[in-house]
Amino acid sequence: MIKVKDPNQLDIFDPWAFLSPKRRQLLDSGWPGLFREHILPSIPVDKVSKFFNATFGRPTKELFSTLGALILQQTFDFTDEETVQQYAFNIQWHYSLNVSEESDSAKYISLKTLWNSRNIITQNNIEKDIFSAGTDQLAQVFKVNIDTQRIDSVHIKSNMRRLGRISIFSESIHKFLKNLKRGQKEQFDTIDKEIADRYLTKDALGCFSRVKPSKSKKTLSEVSRDLFDLVQQFKGCPDITRMNSYQLLERVLHEHCHLTDDKDNPVELKKSKDIPSDSLQNPSDPDASYSGHKGQGFQVQVMETFCDDEKEKKQSLNLITHVEVEPAHESDANAIVPAIESVEERDLKPKELQADSLYGSDDNCEIAEEHGIELIAPTMGSVDKDKLSITDFQFSPKGEIVACPQGNAPVKVKKRKKISIAFSATSCQNCPELSRCPVKKGKKYYYLRFTDKEMRIAKRRLYEHSDEFKDRYRWRAGVEATMSEYDRRTGVKHLRVRGIKAVRFCATLKALGVNIFRAAAVRAAKMMPGEELCWA
Repeated sequence: MIKVKDPNQLDIFDPWAFLSPKRRQLLDSGWPGLFREHILPSIPVDKVSKFFNATFGRPTKELFSTLGALILQQTFDFTDEETVQQYAFNIQWHYSLNVSEESDSAKYISLKTLWNSRNIITQNNIEKDIFSAGTDQLAQVFKVNIDTQRIDSVHIKSNMRRLGRISIFSESIHKFLKNLKRGQKEQFDTIDKEIADRYLTKDALGCFSRVKPSKSKKTLSEVSRDLFDLVQQFKGCPDITRMNSYQLLERVLHEHCHLTDDKDNPVELKKSKDIPSDSLQNPSDPDASYSGHKGQGFQVQVMETFCDDEKEKKQSLNLITHVEVEPAHESDANAIVPAIESVEERDLKPKELQADSLYGSDDNCEIAEEHGIELIAPTMGSVDKDKLSITDFQFSPKGEIVACPQGNAPVKVKKRKKISIAFSATSCQNCPELSRCPVKKGKKYYYLRFTDKEMRIAKRRLYEHSDEFKDRYRWRAGVEATMSEYDRRTGVKHLRVRGIKAVRFCATLKALGVNIFRAAAVRAAKMMPGEELCWA
């Protein structure tokens, strides 16, 4: 049965009348009052209630307070055990979650209830709906200016150990043998006893971690051959090939090895540089991948509003409007389109979006323009300073080339698949900069040829040297402070969970937690002007 208490329902008698005026004011002006008034009613309980029977079974825990507790758990980075304690005894939690009854049914939540509720949300990707509902509500209440926004990514780690290649092989074999012994005892007994002892005994994995560097190559060849033999032994058994741990063996073999026709040496190890960045990093978290810049784990794309008016900056609310968790190997260049589509669906689309150069490809700028957004980001790559480029030519206010670097006007211009600008052969032949100039000699003239894309990039490079661009783009650096706050307040960079679903759940609700803290600070500043604010 479904138990729901409408947060908007009024009480005949104030259940919080026992609080003294100053304590009540602290609750109302702080995050508990904001959560109770705006976040709790916005929680999409209907997304979760459909997984329970409305007329049959034991009553659920009150759903608004249960889902609210999951938000607060991620906001304050509590364990399940700490969450149970906070839910039972913390008056800030009681006030924010609208829990006023003094009974175990109201103020006690079990570990299993937390786990079941979290599992429903993670398996059905409901955390996005919770984040969107809460953030959209805050944006509406505080009348957030969404015209200017910025985006960046932050690297995060799940609860897994960093493994080398030998450990990846040995841990994968250990996991497979352990699961095989547990579920397919008869098949496990067919395995060579020497292999089973090598990977399943108490100190088996420890011996691989103590391999000397000089012997690592030999050991790696041995474990790769053991893994290959296990894959070959059971590849014709459907019951085993469906096991996740067996599929991990096949994945490691494919990512780290080449198969040969040599019967004596059927497995050839790949060089480290040939291993893909989306390869298995740890059997305990198959979704994690590798970033050459930041290492193993995941990354979170974060987009937020910002105020570029110094006068309004102190009173404005900056909200995180978009959060997306990706494996660490994903390129930031692919994040712009999903981010724009996400905020556009929720009527939070900006007019100006700032990002670093990885987001600023020409394709992304064109797509953003199609959505009515100006993407401000430096162009990728560098220009050879020893040679002239299109940016060295003279442009008109309309963006057309009107003269070469030496001041010579073009003779004629043709626009087809490529734009072709002709310059006088006499002028070019006698030019001292001809060896450095990008023009090419033709039958009658010297030609400067370029595509529309090359012209757009040249104009962007030219604009980047202007004071206007530098003044506008300086606000992008503020997103780094958001990443610091994101980790400092919620502990997002080192999570207690594994797997992309669990990581996405935590990172998304923690971003909502940052929005709650920010909104509470702005709200308190307006309610208690002149007083110094201190947040836990």
